[in-house]
Amino acid sequence: MVYKKKLIVLLSLIAALALTYTASLVFDPELAGTRSASYVWLDSKLASRVSRIVISTAGQSMELLKKNSRWFISHNGSEYPARQLRVEDFLGIFTQRAAWPVRSSSASSHSRLGLDTETASRVTLYGENSALLDLLFGDEDSTGREINVRKYGQNEVRSGDNSIASYIAGSANSWYNLRLIPESEDGRIAVDSVQRLSVYGEEEPQFFTRRNREWAISGFEIANPDQNSIDAYVRAILNTEGDDFSAVSSDAPELNHSRIVLELGNGSVITIRLSEMDESGRRLAHAGGSDYVYSLAPWAAQRLFKSSGDFERQ
Repeated sequence: MVYKKKLIVLLSLIAALALTYTASLVFDPELAGTRSASYVWLDSKLASRVSRIVISTAGQSMELLKKNSRWFISHNGSEYPARQLRVEDFLGIFTQRAAWPVRSSSASSHSRLGLDTETASRVTLYGENSALLDLLFGDEDSTGREINVRKYGQNEVRSGDNSIASYIAGSANSWYNLRLIPESEDGRIAVDSVQRLSVYGEEEPQFFTRRNREWAISGFEIANPDQNSIDAYVRAILNTEGDDFSAVSSDAPELNHSRIVLELGNGSVITIRLSEMDESGRRLAHAGGSDYVYSLAPWAAQRLFKSSGDFERQ
C-alpha cells in the first residue's frame, strides 16, 4: 500500500509538472512572438505552378517567363535564357518558412515604411490565369538587414531578410544565363558525358577522345599527358560564359573563323563557332541549337584554345 501511494504521488507530481511546462509554452510571450514571426508567403505546392514573374521597381518592369520547364527573361522586346538556379533560389524565398514578424497592421504606416503602391517595388508571381502572390517591398530597417513587405491590397506589414533586395534591384543582366551551353548550369552536362572533343583553331586541329577513364590525344605531341588538365579544359569549355548577348545573327559568316565540337555519350553533338579576336582579344561565339550569340571577354576567349604544353604532366 505504501508503495502504491508513493507511485500515485509521483505520477501526480509528473502530471502537474507537465501541465505547468505546457502552460509555459502556450503563454510565454517570447515563444508566441516566435510563432507569429515564422511565416511563409507561398505554399511550396504552388511553386511549380508559377509560370511568370514580374518585378517592377523604380518605374521599370522586368519579366521572367517559364517555357518547357526553362526560365527566360523578357527584355527590350527579346527573350533570353535566364539563370535557372537564380530563379529557383528567388522562388525559394517565398516558399520557405522563415522569420517575417508583423511590424504593423495599419494602413497609416505604409508611407512611413516605403510601402505606398506608387513608390514600393512590386513582385508578382503568376500561374496560368491569375496571380498566386503579389507583394510590395518598401524601405530597409535602420540596420539594412531587413526589408518591409506587405501583400498588395492588404494592410499588414512584415519584415524579413533583406537579401531579397539583390534580386529585386538587380539588372536584367544579373538574370541572364550567359553560358554558351545553358544546360551546363544545373549539371545536365557533366565532364564525363563528353566522349570526344575536337578543337579547330588557328593551328593544327586537336582531338581528345575518351578511352574508358582516360583521354587519348591526337593532332599534337604530348609525351606525358595530364588527364586532370584535360578534364579541367573540357569543364572550362562546358562552363564558358559570355559577358553579354550580341546582336550579331547566329548564321553570320564571321562566326566561322574557328570551332570547337563536343560529342556526348547520348549521341548529341554541340558545335561552338567563334569569330576572330578583335583588337581587344574579344570574340563572338555561338553554340549549335541556340538562337543566341554571345560576346566573350578576352580572358574567357583565350582559355578555349590551349597549346600542347598546357596538357603536359609537370
